Amino acid sequence: MEALTLQSFLLFVAGLAVTGAAAGLLAGLLGVGGGIVIVPVLSFMLEFMKFSPTVAMHVAVGTSLLTIIPTSIMSLNAHNKRGAMDKALIRSWAPFVALGAAVGGIAAHYFSGASLKSVFGFVALAVAINMLLPKKIVLGDTLPQNLPFKFSVPGAIGFISSLMGIGGGSLTVPTLAAYSYPVHKAVGSSSAFGLIISLPAVVGFVVTGLNVDGLPPLSLGYVNLLAAALIIPLTMTTAKLGVRLAHSLQPEHLKRAFAVFLMITSIRMLWPLLAG
Repeated sequence: MEALTLQSFLLFVAGLAVTGAAAGLLAGLLGVGGGIVIVPVLSFMLEFMKFSPTVAMHVAVGTSLLTIIPTSIMSLNAHNKRGAMDKALIRSWAPFVALGAAVGGIAAHYFSGASLKSVFGFVALAVAINMLLPKKIVLGDTLPQNLPFKFSVPGAIGFISSLMGIGGGSLTVPTLAAYSYPVHKAVGSSSAFGLIISLPAVVGFVVTGLNVDGLPPLSLGYVNLLAAALIIPLTMTTAKLGVRLAHSLQPEHLKRAFAVFLMITSIRMLWPLLAG
């Protein structure tokens, strides 16, 4: 990495401020997790500042997971007050989601930056396509309660979400909706899963990154404390604004626009792999 100049540092701070504000606004307005915005932007910014692609992607994911903790707490409290959380579902899925997230948080260390980008790109592309589909996929009338399903599906949600640096809403909500689960309760319950995913995953990213060379300044393992400190307050502030705007705007049009943006971002991240 080249020496960090004042100009590049100020650009980094300004970029983080815009990213945090945009992530919170979209989270409140469209119900998508901020991580799906934070990870690609932060990764790009770190690479632009001449950090290695592997370090950049790992730090982007780990830092995004840390930002999810306070925003999830705020979100789950709001949903709980509205009675939009299925506590029985949360208790049933929590151990498997947490286990998957913990494994993902440790396993990510052994992924290259390109591999993490591939995971993010493919899953984000699937999320974008799902957002654009006029009819949602339906797999059943009720949510399966058997142990193999609980171990595999919630576990996979936790594992993949921790590798992507997202709170799980982008995977949890469409999964629950595919089994005819009420959408408002799916969104509310996913905020709890965001906390359940981020806590063990952050620990994994911190511990496995402690002795890694070439990390950005003010990093604890793969978690950059400066970036998190800038993103968190802005995300939490603009998320409230996004919720208010959702009642006066037409979120469906904005959701389609965001899906297109997400698709372009995914293809950009996947292009080196697709180009061979």
